Amino acid sequence: MTIDYRTKGVCSTRMVIDVEGDTVQSVKIFNGCDGNLQGISRLVEGMKVTDAISKLEGIRCGGKATSCPDQLAQALKQAVNA
Repeated sequence: MTIDYRTKGVCSTRMVIDVEGDTVQSVKIFNGCDGNLQGISRLVEGMKVTDAISKLEGIRCGGKATSCPDQLAQALKQAVNA
């Protein structure tokens, strides 16, 4: 399954995530802090979707109500609900 997610409230604008079964295969994040987003992407590759969600959901960026990691968790919820 490929998730094409438009982010809300963060610098990144789009996330394309490939999920196979219950495992994150790849993550591509467009715009935002390139080095940090590459790091997050590589860390979650090979991780179970539910584990990634539990680690990333609720992280905030500065005074924002969300963050790129939190948006990644929101996107991954689509795989759980599919």
